Amino acid sequence: MIGMNFELEIETTMFSSIKRSLILVSTVVLLASCSQSKSLLSEIEPKDTQAVATVNPSEAVSYDSYANLLGQYLDERGFVNYSELQTNRQSLDEFNNSVGSVAPANFLSWSEDEQIAFLINAYNSYTLAAIIDREPLTKSIRDIPQVWKKEQYQVVGQNKSLDGIEHGTLRKDYNEPRIHAALVCAAISCPPLRNEPYRGENLDAQLDDQVNAWLSNSESGLNIDRQNNTVSMSAIFKWFGEDWIPNYGTNEGFAGNEKQKAALNFISNYVSPEDAKYLKEGNYKVRYLDYDWSLNIHSKN
Repeated sequence: MIGMNFELEIETTMFSSIKRSLILVSTVVLLASCSQSKSLLSEIEPKDTQAVATVNPSEAVSYDSYANLLGQYLDERGFVNYSELQTNRQSLDEFNNSVGSVAPANFLSWSEDEQIAFLINAYNSYTLAAIIDREPLTKSIRDIPQVWKKEQYQVVGQNKSLDGIEHGTLRKDYNEPRIHAALVCAAISCPPLRNEPYRGENLDAQLDDQVNAWLSNSESGLNIDRQNNTVSMSAIFKWFGEDWIPNYGTNEGFAGNEKQKAALNFISNYVSPEDAKYLKEGNYKVRYLDYDWSLNIHSKN
């Protein structure tokens, strides 16, 4: 009887062990299946160069419709005729639809400059859409509740907010602080909206040109006041000053804290030699310009 009980205990133990093993194997298989079901392309990962699908590298998004509307509805300051765009929004909607339909694997096949140009264009075009989606037009983009966080747009097949494009992708995945001269938040104190799409093959020159246009505005870009010994720059350098530290951080010359020194070092590349020398000497107070959030609306509106 004792032997029979012993044999039963062994069989029971073996059965329990096998059962646990089967459960463990099943769990592992289930987890692996769940993991595989979440595609590597479910999120935009610009630094991932592994293509998981056959891609035609030359298959880039067309900017024609976006270029047409920029040429038609912008004035020389980069302000927008929102009321007319609101009435004739087909070109904008056409471009935004194409932004969402780009295949993730195709996006990953592009050069870094092509990816940055695409994302800047997407951000700016969806900002235009956010404005004209409201009737009547708001006096400021900040009058649209949670416009940067709540509204979702299709970008490479993914739902992205404006903050998701800017902070979650562009600022996170690329070391390119000049994007701040190109991303336009529909406000008067924003850098001007460029009258042409950004393109990978021209991106470096376009961004440099944008920085020059931005900083040349003494009310919203840069104001060097030698008489009062102050240098005032856009509040964008205050909000995102850390973005300039990796490339322009310095302990030599310039005034202010770490972020301000980096920003001023960057700025010194876009001013006259005399102003660059003045900035590097650092004998001035650093200030930020007031930011006008009023809508960058075309004077014809």
